[in-house]
Amino acid sequence: MTLRARLGVNRERFELGIEFEVAPGEVVALLGPNGAGKTTALRALAGLTPLDSGAVRLGAREWDVPPKVFVPPERRAVGVVFQDYLLFAHLSALENVAFGPRARGVRRAEARARAAAGLAAVGLAEQAGSRVRALSGGQAQRVALARALATDPEVLLLDEPLAALDAGTRVRVRADLAGHLGAYRGHTVLVTHDPLDAMMLADRLVILEHGRVVQEGPPAEVARRPRSDYVAELVGLNLYRGVAAGTEVVVGPGDTARLGERGDRAAPARDRAPAQHPDPAQGTFTLAEAAQGPVFVSFAPSAVALHPERPAGSARNTWPVTVAAVEQHAHSTRVRLDGAPPVLADVTAAAVAELRIRPGTRLWAAVKATEMQCYPA
Repeated sequence: MTLRARLGVNRERFELGIEFEVAPGEVVALLGPNGAGKTTALRALAGLTPLDSGAVRLGAREWDVPPKVFVPPERRAVGVVFQDYLLFAHLSALENVAFGPRARGVRRAEARARAAAGLAAVGLAEQAGSRVRALSGGQAQRVALARALATDPEVLLLDEPLAALDAGTRVRVRADLAGHLGAYRGHTVLVTHDPLDAMMLADRLVILEHGRVVQEGPPAEVARRPRSDYVAELVGLNLYRGVAAGTEVVVGPGDTARLGERGDRAAPARDRAPAQHPDPAQGTFTLAEAAQGPVFVSFAPSAVALHPERPAGSARNTWPVTVAAVEQHAHSTRVRLDGAPPVLADVTAAAVAELRIRPGTRLWAAVKATEMQCYPA
């Protein structure tokens, strides 16, 4: 039984139009920047935001097919963990978890027994009598998860479930949550803007930008072959769109995969005549293997070498660049470089000193053809 969602929600300045499926036992993460439509999608699945078009179906059951069918939230087999958990502060952990079964008509004793079992499953049996205000952030998150699962939902919706935690707690709770989701046999939809949460918790990613799906696939595939500037930035890769002819690709800032105001893709490269000679806004890459037609080219900033003079050797792609900005990262320095095309490079502190890297410094960038990934656009 598959959850099939085709979600159309229209607002004055925003339009959500996405489609995806979730198989039993699968965790699908909706990942995207603020304003991409992630929470709107989650609310539509929960029945909190009715659809304007599309459909939500679980197997043969219809939950929302405007204008003829709308199942209200309380009649959907859905459990929700909200970003701020929304626990009842005046109740104990046990009473919070028992609330769902009680609201659905389960007798008090049975509801409390279910709640006790749910708290034990998330490792909080000893905190059953504790009030919410006495719980840590990680414990509150687990109570919220136990409460969402207490009604045996067929669909579990998680709205930024780790966002309220501090960095230290987040690492541990993320690992715990991964274990709980692995044991849950229903359909899970996770909303997050954190790529690490998505990569570690989800079986499949659905990337949203401006209310549209721009990429979908297993985390490793999305990370290896990004298809938008947003995804490339998330996974830390340089990304270009261009036209390949053999081992040569003409790329430029105007050919990168960007989205318009309504979420439409830029015109495909195949719809534009390929440049015969790169202009100042374009560049040319040489690939290790031949390709043809519209392609993406990506490579890591760590693959970019910087030189004071043009390096020799035919195995490299080289072009002049000018330092635009220098940013300190954890164990390296990120250098933003203007050129044809612009590029990001990660270098050591020693290289910064040796090359006297600062805004305005002119250098040469070099990337081996073997470091470049090329795939169809």
